[in-house]
Amino acid sequence: MSDRPDFLPFVTKVIGNKINCFPSYRSLYDFILKDLNEKQQRGYITVNNVHTMMEGYRDPQFKRFIEESYLSIPDGKPLQIVGKLKNATGISRLFGPTILEKFLDWGRKDKTRHFLFGGTVETLKAMQEKILARYPGTDIVGAISPPFGAISSWPNDIFVREINESKADMIWVGLGAPKQEAWMHQFSGQIDKGILFGIGAGFSYIAGTTKHAPNWMKNASLEWLFRLGQEPKRLFKRYLVTIPPFIFLAAADVLSYKIGRRRE
Repeated sequence: MSDRPDFLPFVTKVIGNKINCFPSYRSLYDFILKDLNEKQQRGYITVNNVHTMMEGYRDPQFKRFIEESYLSIPDGKPLQIVGKLKNATGISRLFGPTILEKFLDWGRKDKTRHFLFGGTVETLKAMQEKILARYPGTDIVGAISPPFGAISSWPNDIFVREINESKADMIWVGLGAPKQEAWMHQFSGQIDKGILFGIGAGFSYIAGTTKHAPNWMKNASLEWLFRLGQEPKRLFKRYLVTIPPFIFLAAADVLSYKIGRRRE
């Protein structure tokens, strides 16, 4: 457990969206585990990058998904940079797939129960095989591959019942943004136990269909370029309509903060 039992994450805003600040993966894990054990914490966690920040800026409903989350984590390096320029205490970029990997590893000692929700049947099968090979003893208590199509067309009552019957502590939701945030916001109140974690592409990283960028690209905020090289058709338009406006809005956000501090 954490040696900082009373630690509370600093909360900042990135272009108007809530971001909770943690200095390390371990501090995030210990904070969540403590809340699970002592408060029987429920709710959902959003894992955010430039794409979700722009969704929150443009869409009031998506912003509500972020604001009403239990935690909102900075997955993208640009969010960490903006946070530091706004003097956000203890902010560190926490990459979603790495969160998943570390929590699976550390959870073995704490007997954490995991549920996988999202991805294709093939992806889930590959994931579970690799998880058990890489992290022997991991307790995966269930997995669901929802069908393609609108959330409203899914048998969600069956999904919720299966998750509840599993008594999972951490429910990893890999539907991609904005679908995963919409599903978690709509159904988190029906989950009796555990925390929903919107992990995006985390499933494909563990399954091996998506590769990690080199560390130097991650540190230079160039992971988006590496992913674009892997999935150009899917990501080109998204990046085109999110990265340039985010740079402008983030610069304005930081400038407004700095001017406000000078006037105090």
